[in-house]
Amino acid sequence: MRGTTGMATSRERLTGQFHALVRAWPTLLLTVLLAVLALPAGMLVAPGLTGTAQSAPGPVQAPAWQLVPERLSVPQGIGPLSTTAPVPDPAEVAARLDPVLRTDGGGTFTGVVQDAATGKVLFDRDGAANRVPASNMKLLTAAAALRAIGPDARFTTKAVAGPATGPAGAASRTVVLVGGGDVLLGPGESAEDKVLGHAGLATLAKQTAESLRKDGFAGPVQVLVDDSLFTGPSLNPAWSPDDVAAGEVAPLFPLALNAARFDPAVTTGPRPQDSAVTTGEAFAAQLKAAGAAGGLTVATGVGRLEGKPAADAAVLGRVESATVSQQVDLMLQTSDNYLAETLGRMAAAAAGGPASSDGATAAVLQQLTDLGIPTGGMTVADVSGLALANQVSARQFAEVVRAITSGPDTRLRAALGGFPVAGLTGTLGDRYIDDSSAEGAGLVRAKTGTLNTVIALSGYVVDADGRLLVFSFIGNELTPGAAGNKPALDASATVLAACGCS
Repeated sequence: MRGTTGMATSRERLTGQFHALVRAWPTLLLTVLLAVLALPAGMLVAPGLTGTAQSAPGPVQAPAWQLVPERLSVPQGIGPLSTTAPVPDPAEVAARLDPVLRTDGGGTFTGVVQDAATGKVLFDRDGAANRVPASNMKLLTAAAALRAIGPDARFTTKAVAGPATGPAGAASRTVVLVGGGDVLLGPGESAEDKVLGHAGLATLAKQTAESLRKDGFAGPVQVLVDDSLFTGPSLNPAWSPDDVAAGEVAPLFPLALNAARFDPAVTTGPRPQDSAVTTGEAFAAQLKAAGAAGGLTVATGVGRLEGKPAADAAVLGRVESATVSQQVDLMLQTSDNYLAETLGRMAAAAAGGPASSDGATAAVLQQLTDLGIPTGGMTVADVSGLALANQVSARQFAEVVRAITSGPDTRLRAALGGFPVAGLTGTLGDRYIDDSSAEGAGLVRAKTGTLNTVIALSGYVVDADGRLLVFSFIGNELTPGAAGNKPALDASATVLAACGCS
């Protein structure tokens, strides 16, 4: 079955991990059992050591939970994909989906379900109709970034020697912090085991201070920022000012701390309105600390470099971001708008276009066209999904998910791990907990989308027969705050997971 190699490999890894757990189970259980029994054993020995006379206790029956199990329970989860699994019958799929894919109040749901291997449409409710998709737009951005930039690419943040200032050019120097598209910078040391904070300003500052020391320079130093990589307006005019004020997004720059947040643990509320200067200020503070022992002084305040650094400017330090595939995973899991818009601009730059809002939307459309996904009637107003002017059909989303799971461009497989897992991770972590959808927990993988009158869910699932299915459900013009709409989408995806619909 063409296109299931990536899924099969993932399942082989899971199977291997399970077998390893089974092999290790007796040892682990024995260790726990010994630890549990150690306390009562110590209590029996203690009287002999203290000299207290007590009669020996009678035999104690160990409770059942301390006994070694006679057999391992069978794990409940997705089995290996079958190359001979039957394709579901469209009439049966529709019979199961139609009763649950219903709105709570106003509005309508559209939807498409396809067999991933063959592309056969198994369910189609107005699937070609244009819809506002909310954050499902990030699936298009993920595909474009992985194709245009590459899953293993990294973004570089550099500190380079800037022009000297002062009388005769000898009184002070400038250090230019050059933004290369990494908006996940951390303020401290580089954390190579993380995505957010993979590249750290403290590490960059130490490299820079050491380079200046070797050059015999002690200061004063003025820090400037070069954010010229991104062009055009920093805010997309298609965004609501209310969303910007609420912190759903912020002005775009090619360098930022914590995805342009003051605190990575606080994901709502105000954001820095000039993340380039904010990052420059944090770097200047780290440079001051790193250079203090060598007498390096750093001037107060951070400015912007006029123009670009000289082509032969000495590189004083550099740090690398997490890979694009890791950033795509984070974007899909957390639905981060700032990161999505940054990846869109970087995709445009990688394709030779302007790293602007318009460049990002054009790059997404071009990459989809190159994938062979029809874009007729599609409107891409932004690449994060905040804009109400976006128009994409459920059929187009299903085709994108199919390209990711089963298409010929294997670079897209890097996005598979970013789909939130029902009831477990990301934006689906607190869903699939009621009776109508609990059976889909751990099985459904899907990107969510939510605006005031819009919800969407697009992803993939393996049905009860072992067939890989892709789906997209989109609700528009919904009653704001209606409680039943998300459960309806979750229940619909759960129906597919349970479907032995051949």
